[in-house]
Amino acid sequence: MTARSSYRKLEDVVGCKWSVSVLLAVANGINRPGALERHIAGISTKVLSERLRKLAAYGLIHKQSFAEVPPRTEYSLTESGRKLIRIIEQIQDLDVQLSDKGGKSA
Repeated sequence: MTARSSYRKLEDVVGCKWSVSVLLAVANGINRPGALERHIAGISTKVLSERLRKLAAYGLIHKQSFAEVPPRTEYSLTESGRKLIRIIEQIQDLDVQLSDKGGKSA
C-alpha cells in the first residue's frame, strides 16, 4: 500500500461525518448495528452498513459475528481505530479552544 492510498483512506474516514460518528459511538461502547443506528441521528441502515464495512476493511474496527439464533454481530475498535479516536478527540478539543477564543488572535 502506498502512502497516497493510505492518505485517501484516511480522507475517506475523517472527511465523512458518518464514519466519524460510527467510530465515536463504537468507542463509547455502542457496538451492535441496531444500537448504532438508533444512536446516530439521521443515519440510514444502508449508510451504516456501508460505513461499517469500510471501517472494518480499513482496519479501524473489528467485526465479530456470533453463531446464535438470531445471529448477533458486534463491533469494536482495533488499535488503529483507538489511535484515530485519540486524534479525533484532539481535533474536537482544538475546535472547542478555537470557539472559546471567538476567532480572536492570540
